[in-house]
Amino acid sequence: MKITEEDIKCLKQTAKVIRRDIIEEIYEGQSGHPGGALSCTDILTVLYFNQMNINPQKIDDPNRDRFVLSKGHASAALYATLAERGYFSKEELKKFRKLNSILQGHPDMKHIPGVDMSSGSLGQGLSVANGMAISSKLDGRGFRVYCLVGDGEIEEGQIWEATMTSAHYKLDNLCLIVDNNNLQIDGKVTDVMNVNPIKEKFESFGFEVFETNGNDIDSLITIFQKAKTVKGRPTAIIAKTVKGKGVSFMENQVGWHGKAPNEEQYREALKEFDNGKE
Repeated sequence: MKITEEDIKCLKQTAKVIRRDIIEEIYEGQSGHPGGALSCTDILTVLYFNQMNINPQKIDDPNRDRFVLSKGHASAALYATLAERGYFSKEELKKFRKLNSILQGHPDMKHIPGVDMSSGSLGQGLSVANGMAISSKLDGRGFRVYCLVGDGEIEEGQIWEATMTSAHYKLDNLCLIVDNNNLQIDGKVTDVMNVNPIKEKFESFGFEVFETNGNDIDSLITIFQKAKTVKGRPTAIIAKTVKGKGVSFMENQVGWHGKAPNEEQYREALKEFDNGKE
């Protein structure tokens, strides 16, 4: 797949729009998790607008690629991405976390078009992704499965049980992405429960592991393309990101893990986007 400079430029602009929508969502709902949503925006942008075999007009296509947002509290990022991709009206984003809205605090596959798996209980997403990947192989459909987890989330033991399953069944159609921003609700991941060395851990469990800048569109495309060439084992991408990426006063600030901006902060964030900050 040849990617032009114009393609990269369009993807960067799409990521910027999605980040702006994330801030709009969380401000309107006065609830949410901006830090981890902003850190994974570039990853979702590349997946949904460049890598995944999907079609918003054929939501239930059995051959479509699947995506599991295991770190379900970053739902604002997924919703903004799905809306931008055309799965539902962007007007729905204004109803984020409000009564009678389809956009709950965590993804709900029963009510939200384009959501492949309900999630939110940390540590469970990879187990579900394994099942999807196994079914793809058993049915001979060949679709790929992508699962995004947080680096704080991989403190969960179930992740490592699931990792053994991924390797045991040689799920080379499975790609796990770790949003490695080194911040969780209580502080730095390295202080709360040090999960390093992440790369070596996944390698020891039988994964082909890649590391990249998770906020760099060009690098992400290159790594996702490499992951598709791996045969006989699952892949893991350790994506080093900045929590709160794109809003200067949120970047690398643990306090923005799970709170909404007030009006002044909201206006300041929008001003940064409007002034061209990526």
